[in-house]
Amino acid sequence: MKDLGKIMQQAQQMQAKMQEAQEKIESTEAEGVAGAGLVSVRLKGKGDMVSVRIDPSLMGDDPEIVEDLIKAAHSDARKRLDEAMEAAMKEATQGLGGGMLPGFKLPF
Repeated sequence: MKDLGKIMQQAQQMQAKMQEAQEKIESTEAEGVAGAGLVSVRLKGKGDMVSVRIDPSLMGDDPEIVEDLIKAAHSDARKRLDEAMEAAMKEATQGLGGGMLPGFKLPF
């Protein structure tokens, strides 16, 4: 039964680390840029757009170009955010995946 107690303790530690990682992810922000910095978009942890910045020089041009640049900047920010989230999860679960239970794999 000592092994069961150890497994439960490790599971509790993993749960605490996962909660910590989730909180870190939710507070993480990433900025994406397009058009050599003419448009930037900032996203928060789960992909919510926090801000959009458009260089005033673009406003006289065709609005479709600005829309496309916003989409490209959002895509860039989302990619960077995904990378930051993946790194946070790796950090949080480092050393827990293989040593807890034989054959146990984390869902990421």
